[in-house]
Amino acid sequence: MFALDPSAAIRATLADDLAACRTAIRAGSKSFYAASMLLPPSVRVSAYGLYAFCRLSDDAVDEAGGHRGAAVARLERRLTAALAGRPDNHPADRALAEVIARHAIPEALPRALLEGLAWDAQGRRYDTLSDLAAYAARVAGAVGAMMTLVMGVRDGPALARACDLGVAMQFTNIARDVGEDARAGRLYLPRAWLDEAGVDERTFLADPRLSPGLQRVVAGLLAAANGLYARAEPGIAALPLRCRPAIRAAGTIYAEIGRAVEANGLDSVTRRARVSGARKAGLLTGALLPTGRRRGLSAPPLPETAFLVEAVLSHPLPAAHRPPPWWDFSGQVVRVLDLIEALEERDAFRRSAPS
Repeated sequence: MFALDPSAAIRATLADDLAACRTAIRAGSKSFYAASMLLPPSVRVSAYGLYAFCRLSDDAVDEAGGHRGAAVARLERRLTAALAGRPDNHPADRALAEVIARHAIPEALPRALLEGLAWDAQGRRYDTLSDLAAYAARVAGAVGAMMTLVMGVRDGPALARACDLGVAMQFTNIARDVGEDARAGRLYLPRAWLDEAGVDERTFLADPRLSPGLQRVVAGLLAAANGLYARAEPGIAALPLRCRPAIRAAGTIYAEIGRAVEANGLDSVTRRARVSGARKAGLLTGALLPTGRRRGLSAPPLPETAFLVEAVLSHPLPAAHRPPPWWDFSGQVVRVLDLIEALEERDAFRRSAPS
């Protein structure tokens, strides 16, 4: 008998995990998937792994019904195992363990994400925009900070702007999904704003209807998001040159979702705003154009995201921390390129094969 080639086994596992993570991101967020295709391959594979765990976590809580607290507890256990380098036997867990170790991601960042999901499990409501920003910092700002580390950037101003972008995206998602969330018993819009607009929370959740007051609240949230998109823009110039188009594309596509909500008459109850494939393609093309805007880069982080930036700045890097060599089986660029090409060819074959 011939001995199994360990490098072949590693390659096979990586290929399977990459395929699973890539499928998760493509199914979970078409906008993020489209933007991610502009990332350098070595960064893209880490982004897939990071996003796959985020998607798995979000879905696990959403699908747990009346057992959301237990679902969060299971996720915390899985995260603890991944942080210890002993991930559960699941592609997303293995990918997360790899990404955390490779990019020296402090525990506080993925823990913040799970804290935000725990708030969802509790059905927490948010009284003010600052309260809502604290939630968005956890479920989206933390992901922005982790993505910044994946791209090899660890300085405070760039991290602060990445968190701004994450919070802006989450505000856009909330503004788009008001009706969908309400029909699931969730309401994220600030209570103070709803009260001022004359929208009764219980009545709306029992029978979600569009009203002029609700439209004003949605408009206010989109305005807050737009301010954060502008605030985040200087951070893009602080990223590696080859990473900038993808992050710029993600921001512009999500901002376009907000404009689609506005084009729908601020109706997020009976209509769902969408950005067409053709429009996304145009935004992706535009994201390739260079920009050097850095004014505003040094603005302090939002009070609600400052703890994320501090967690990174206070996290000691391992003495030998550096990007992996090209021959590293778990993530070297040449092999990732080959794997992505093979996966894309396999997808193309499946689409063309007779059913």
